[in-house]
Amino acid sequence: MSMPDSKITKRSWFYRWFLNNKATVALINILLALGVIWAFANISWVFKPVTDFLMMVFPPVVLSAVLYYLLEPLVRGAEKRFKIPRIWTITIVFIVIIGLIVWGVVALIPIIQTQTQQIIDNWPKYWKNIQDTTNTFLASSQLDGVRDQINTQFNNLSKNVVNQINNNIADWFNNFTSAVGVITNVLVTLATAPFVLFFMLKDGPRFKGEMLKFVPVKFRRSTSELLGAINQSLSNYIRGQLTVAFWVGVMFSVGYSIVGQKYALTLGVLAGFLNLIPYLGSFLAIIPAIVIAAFTAPLMVVKVLVVFAIEQTIESRFVSPLVVGSKMEMHPVTTLLILLAAGKMFGLLGVFLGIPVYAILKILFMRFFDWFKVVSGLYEEPKQIDDPQAPAPSKTIVTTKRIDQ
Repeated sequence: MSMPDSKITKRSWFYRWFLNNKATVALINILLALGVIWAFANISWVFKPVTDFLMMVFPPVVLSAVLYYLLEPLVRGAEKRFKIPRIWTITIVFIVIIGLIVWGVVALIPIIQTQTQQIIDNWPKYWKNIQDTTNTFLASSQLDGVRDQINTQFNNLSKNVVNQINNNIADWFNNFTSAVGVITNVLVTLATAPFVLFFMLKDGPRFKGEMLKFVPVKFRRSTSELLGAINQSLSNYIRGQLTVAFWVGVMFSVGYSIVGQKYALTLGVLAGFLNLIPYLGSFLAIIPAIVIAAFTAPLMVVKVLVVFAIEQTIESRFVSPLVVGSKMEMHPVTTLLILLAAGKMFGLLGVFLGIPVYAILKILFMRFFDWFKVVSGLYEEPKQIDDPQAPAPSKTIVTTKRIDQ
């Protein structure tokens, strides 16, 4: 028995405001999601074995993935162009990498170790020069009114730095077991990553197809497009950042060597490593170079700044445009906010992984948002409804006159 139309239209306020209200349903879903998160947070001990397993597996997998994105184009190109079997190409690449590592250990590592030790040995002299320069600056008559305040702040800063160092040293000794655990994890990562990388390069082309077998047929096309977009974004970022960082290290090392800057190789390697931090890396790398140059000779500061200007020009005009993966299509403000937030929450690891993780989350969000726009119908443009009272458009009758030949 159907309900009369009058009863259908006359609904209670509870039905209109709660049962048949999209905002209320959305809030209820959010509340349920928060309840699920709260429940999982209170039984987190159940997932501790899984967390420990992931923390052990995560470092070698990430290192292998970075090397995979860097080496996979070389392996694929050799396989297609020279018709070399993939397994032989991978073997040759591994032999070349081992040779480069041996060369670096024999030729570069001793130089970097010597220069680093010299920096540590000379740091007390640099610190004393900083103090003498500060005292000379404070002796100026123009600072008579604020000299005491500056001295107080400087002394407090020095005490805080010393106390922080002492506390960290105490923590290091107290957490000796943790330090041993960290060293063990590093060794396990370095020993495991080559094997993971080998099978990634060997079975990489089939990985996507094997994953799609577990996806329902209805969603395979969209899932394939999603995985392709994520893979392309990660490959562009990793290849771009590593390529640019390598050439930045080379340019700084060569530039510092030409101008006679002390510890040129170490400062260049440091610049290349810090350049993995977008927008901030190069400026962070120039600080120790300027400090060392300032206590070498006043003219050396100018030379270091000239090297920095030349390097930035070459990087921005030639290196970065040639590297396709260096463009993430992200606003600089967004990048800086991500670096600050990720660094605050996850430390150094967050600084390096914040941008690629954001890129993946952005792709997932945009795909979900596109699906939501289609399903919800909230973003459809309203269609024009014909008004029956509107005057009909005038019709123009065009007559043609035939001219008989």
